[in-house]
Amino acid sequence: MSILVITGTGTGVGKTITTAALAALAAARGSSVAVVKPAQTGVADGEPGDLAEVARLAGISTADTHEYARYPDPLSPAAAARMSGLPPVSLHDAAADIRKLAESRRLVLVEGAGGLLVRFDEDGTTLADLARELDAPVLVVADPALGTLNHTALTLESMALRGVELAGVVLGNWPQPPREPDLAMRCNIRDLETLAARPLAGAIAAGAGNLDAAEFLLAARAGLSPAFGGTFDAAAFRAAFGR
Repeated sequence: MSILVITGTGTGVGKTITTAALAALAAARGSSVAVVKPAQTGVADGEPGDLAEVARLAGISTADTHEYARYPDPLSPAAAARMSGLPPVSLHDAAADIRKLAESRRLVLVEGAGGLLVRFDEDGTTLADLARELDAPVLVVADPALGTLNHTALTLESMALRGVELAGVVLGNWPQPPREPDLAMRCNIRDLETLAARPLAGAIAAGAGNLDAAEFLLAARAGLSPAFGGTFDAAAFRAAFGR
């Protein structure tokens, strides 16, 4: 059994699509997988959330997805809970449920909300606290564009200060033809690897979320490293695009 936490350097960087890619590759290998979203914000009851997107893209059953709290306002979980008058999600209770899932699953993926230190309750509990309680590594999804170096450095330093293990850094929304990566994106490849002290763990194609499940599996394989069941070659990627 294995637990992997997925966070991002901010909102909209590709966490959900990366989570779906991880789930798709695990399912394709025949591994039992569960996907957890401790708190979904910005989605009303009855509307499809991030987990519905993961299930669709990864080709897994919605019974293998688990959401513990939902709030309609597109805010941090703590602020969204406060505005709705609903109780905040308990990450301690979430950890207990995730451990139980891990007893019967080969892999449990836990997708956070926003970045690593977004507050889930008024006590300031964060995804970093959940990862530490679970003793689970964290995969960081980074925006490839200008400005990502500071955001990524802050995320990685926060993880180190809190004793959270880094599973790797994946670029989200990597441009696909006819669009080309700009100079900042090309330069960021080497700088991000320097920050992480390791090669990139993947680069997920922009627009991958618009594919059907079969096409998405191919994109997932190409976009994630062998450590996660894919074929992404960091050295070849760096040689092709890095500056």
